[in-house]
Amino acid sequence: MRLDVVTIFPEYLEPLNVSLVGKARARGSLDVHVHDLREWTYDRHNTVDDTPYGGGPGMVMKTEPWGDALDQALADGYEAGRSQPALVVPTPSGRPFTQELAVELSERPWLVFTPARYEGIDRRVIDEYATRMPVYEVSIGDYVLAGGEAAVLVVTEAVARLLPGVLGNAESHRDDSFAPGAMANLLEGPVYTKPPEWRGRGIPAVLLSGHHGKIARWRRDEALRRTTAHRPDLIERCEASAFDKKDREMLSILGWEPEPGGRFWRKAQDVEE
Repeated sequence: MRLDVVTIFPEYLEPLNVSLVGKARARGSLDVHVHDLREWTYDRHNTVDDTPYGGGPGMVMKTEPWGDALDQALADGYEAGRSQPALVVPTPSGRPFTQELAVELSERPWLVFTPARYEGIDRRVIDEYATRMPVYEVSIGDYVLAGGEAAVLVVTEAVARLLPGVLGNAESHRDDSFAPGAMANLLEGPVYTKPPEWRGRGIPAVLLSGHHGKIARWRRDEALRRTTAHRPDLIERCEASAFDKKDREMLSILGWEPEPGGRFWRKAQDVEE
């Protein structure tokens, strides 16, 4: 996979040189190019922003530097033999970034990121490149950052770990929170390692039993328990058919019941939180 990032703060992307992402770059699984937007400015102040049409506070990032920078990044990629770029625009007004979207992006050969500052990028830039390639406007949460670089790091980390060969164990992400399949709408439960006792605290006996079926069931029950406690909205939008008989029994213990008609789940009435 090739990643291009255009930014006014290239140094912000230094974490892409460490941890799993850094190792993937060293192995050649991930080809990362960071471009300084100010290299495509043409005044002595390296201006990348201007006042917004219509008035109001803040500044808007200009079309010319972004257009020239993206054209050059794309030309470099095509010259290197890449194809099928997709533009990823970090923005609080975008589509929520989920594990499902991370999987979708991990299947693309080339991602071009446009982390903005100030009030964002002149809309015409996004509309222009949407005529040339898929555009993903992505939000990592319901809050506003000073710039989109942190979002680039979040998205890259989530996507890169799904690439073949990046994780030491290819099955590691199978039981992650939100992983496609049985965990799609659940949070992963608690995990433990050696020693078996620490500061008077042990670990659940089932994890020492060697009984794989019971361990799998315990992990599933703990995922249900944590999800109902921390993210009840995930349970509420699950179809009842997403849960097997044992799941239903645990949900009932936790105070949940199917809606009339049995399609979705809801908190049972008169059940204390």
